[in-house]
Amino acid sequence: MGPRRLPPLLRKAWFSLNQAFRQRLAPLGITPDQFTVLRWLCEVDERGLTQAEITAYMASDPNTIMATVRRMELVGLVERVPHETDRRARRVRVLVRGRQIFGEAQLLALELQNGVLQNLNDREGDLFLKLLERVADACVNACQSSAAKKLAAAPPVANRQSDSPQSPRRRRSRSA
Repeated sequence: MGPRRLPPLLRKAWFSLNQAFRQRLAPLGITPDQFTVLRWLCEVDERGLTQAEITAYMASDPNTIMATVRRMELVGLVERVPHETDRRARRVRVLVRGRQIFGEAQLLALELQNGVLQNLNDREGDLFLKLLERVADACVNACQSSAAKKLAAAPPVANRQSDSPQSPRRRRSRSA
């Protein structure tokens, strides 16, 4: 067997943990992603969060979050309401049913986490989670660094956009 590699170990751990959690959540009718949305909504801001904020907290993409929130809204877990200061944004708020489901699901999540970490003593478990957080932060930084380098290397497209009939600059000049 060759040297241990971070990506396969993380993938194996994540895939197995996600599948185990999915099986435990199935009777509640939610997915691990829906649980995570409920978690952020219940723990971060009682006024709710915008979809952009949820996307950032979950390190996901906007389309996935939009679809997840839409499904949750259809089954009465959350609602979308106008943002109080930004007319373009809507806040996602957890409903009573969502809080109830989250409470039950949170117990399942803690039970699963404790079961997985029982292979470590308390000190090792705490250390493992601290180190994993550092690794996760380093992965986020690597992703952001790669995106910044890609953006810096991209050719400028401002001239092409300003000539487009759909560009904001072009539309403003027509309405003036």
